[in-house]
Amino acid sequence: MIRFEKVTKFYNGGPAAVDNITLSIESGELVSIVGQSGAGKSTLLKMIFAEEQPSEGKVFFEDRDIATMNKKELNVMRRKIGAVFQDFRLLPKKTVYENIAFAMEAAGQSEENIVSDVPYVLDLVDLSEKMDNFPHELSGGEQQRIAIARAIVNQPDIVVADEPTGNLDPISAYEVVQILKKINDLGTTVILSTHNKEIIESLEERVITMDQGKITRDDKSGKYVL
Repeated sequence: MIRFEKVTKFYNGGPAAVDNITLSIESGELVSIVGQSGAGKSTLLKMIFAEEQPSEGKVFFEDRDIATMNKKELNVMRRKIGAVFQDFRLLPKKTVYENIAFAMEAAGQSEENIVSDVPYVLDLVDLSEKMDNFPHELSGGEQQRIAIARAIVNQPDIVVADEPTGNLDPISAYEVVQILKKINDLGTTVILSTHNKEIIESLEERVITMDQGKITRDDKSGKYVL
């Protein structure tokens, strides 16, 4: 589904943020990308969205070189990818329901679909009772679960979660990652970037370790080694 071929990314003449990476992520996988700050994790994820372009090499999405896509094709591709961030990025003046509905409206979904799908994804993240609350009325863990619900409501093929547990306490972090695991069990590819060793090892899924822009390990069964 996603393939990096000899990809390198430079910023402003500095050292490579991503250095000669070749990597494939298949449909239905749950992959954790780990490494210290500055290892290149976020740059790698941004190239999946085409927020960044490789300086060298190619990034493929469903066998299409992302660099060759026009604006319309990029928009279609991005609709197939749900994003979850460390800072939640919820709209503060909209309720939980409205935050998720807004994502569906932006994708051109009908009112009928919105009315049926928003409650469904809220149930999936165990927050149906918070539908009418505003973000400031929720805990950090609840806000992140709402952000996940918003990311999946348009039924993307892939969910990319960039440090989704970075601002959370250990219990909330565990709950968030278990929801990502549930989403993966339903068939969605999940790519997770995190520092949390305990959570990574509890998943027992593929772990890619990065250091100074390079992939130093690629383990199939949840090994976190830095």
